[in-house]
Amino acid sequence: MPDSSKPEVSPFESVDPAPPSESKNLAMLQNILCDENQKMFQRMRALFALRNIGGNDSVDALASAFNSNSALLKHEIAYVLGQMQNSHALPCLIDRLADNEENVMVRHEAAEALGAIGDQRAMEVLSAFVKDNEIVVAESCEVAIDLLNYVASNNLDYS
Repeated sequence: MPDSSKPEVSPFESVDPAPPSESKNLAMLQNILCDENQKMFQRMRALFALRNIGGNDSVDALASAFNSNSALLKHEIAYVLGQMQNSHALPCLIDRLADNEENVMVRHEAAEALGAIGDQRAMEVLSAFVKDNEIVVAESCEVAIDLLNYVASNNLDYS
């Protein structure tokens, strides 16, 4: 008998701050995620459901919430886009990294997500931001470049 007191295990082997919504309706999940009047817990549930569904449509739904007022939510969006490892997310993550008006926490996570995706097309952008005025962003780009190089070496054993 399953222990209902334990949270659902993420297919990404992460401990998420909210369980994913049970809905698989992309439009509904996107609406919840983008609705500034929803409680953050419900928005997070929609976010993790979209991540778990996966695919380009989920990436687009997640990216549509990058105009949120919440830096926390945008940070979490960047994080899950990195977990998804879908190159379709490159343009929106590059936009977040390049936006000097964006919260530094969001820019940092966008850089790390670009590295986690493992697509070499991100290398040029990450290299350009290694000298960013925000040390957190610059260091995150260094880490992302190292990860891209590591993945490119075909050594996918992260231990």
